[in-house]
Amino acid sequence: MAIRIGTSGWAYEPWRGNYYPRGLPAREELGYLARRVDTIEVNSTFYGPRKASDYLRWHDTVPDDFVFAVKAPRLITHSSRLRDARARVDEFFDSGLDDLGAKLGPVLWQLPGSLHYDPALLRDFLPLLPPDRRHAVEVRHASFADDRFIDQLAEHRVALVVADSPRVWPSLLADTTDFAYLRLHGDTELYTSAYPDDAIDTWAARAVEWSGGDRDVFVYLDNTMVGNAPKDAERLARRVRALV
Repeated sequence: MAIRIGTSGWAYEPWRGNYYPRGLPAREELGYLARRVDTIEVNSTFYGPRKASDYLRWHDTVPDDFVFAVKAPRLITHSSRLRDARARVDEFFDSGLDDLGAKLGPVLWQLPGSLHYDPALLRDFLPLLPPDRRHAVEVRHASFADDRFIDQLAEHRVALVVADSPRVWPSLLADTTDFAYLRLHGDTELYTSAYPDDAIDTWAARAVEWSGGDRDVFVYLDNTMVGNAPKDAERLARRVRALV
C-alpha cells in the first residue's frame, strides 16, 4: 500500500520564484519537485504527443521509487469523444510510455463536461484500454451517476476519479478497482485557491481511509495557477504521514 501525493504538471510560470527558487533553470524543475513529492501527473500529454526521448528524460530525472500518472490525449477524450478510438489509443501507448518502466503509474482519461453517459460508448471504449496498465476515468457530467457506469468500470478494473472542485463538476465515489485516484482542483476557486488546514485534514483522513491498509492511493493537486499546488501537496503529505 502506498499513498502518493503530488501535482498535476510541474512547468508553470507562477511557480518560478514562488515555489521554485529564483533562477532555477526550467530543465531542473522536474527534478526539484520530484525530490519533494513522490508522484506527478503528466498533463502535457493531454495537449499533444510527446517523443519517446521525453519519457526517457523524465524517467532518468526522478528518483527510483517515483511514479508518474500520464494524462491521455484530448484528441481521444475531447475531439473524438471516445469514438472510433482503437488506432489512437494504440498510438498513444506506442509513443514511449513504456520507457517510463516501473515509474509508469495510472493513465488518466479526463472526459469533457459536455459528454453525457452513454452505455454503448463506454462498452466499446473500455475494452480498448491495455489491461496490463492502471486506468482512471474522470467524468464531468452528472449523468455518469449511474450504476451501469460503475459496473462497467468495475468490469474492466478502471478507477473512478474522485474530483474535488468548487461546485463545478460532480464528485462521484465508487470502489471499482484496487486503487483510488483523487484530483483536488481547488478549495473555493477552480485551479487556483489553496486548501485551508481543515480541508487538508479532511482529505488526508479520506486518503488513509481509502487506502484501507492495502490499496494504493494517488492524489494530485490541480490548483496550479498561482503556485498553491506544490505547497498543498507537501502539506497534505505531511498530514498523511502523521496519520499513518
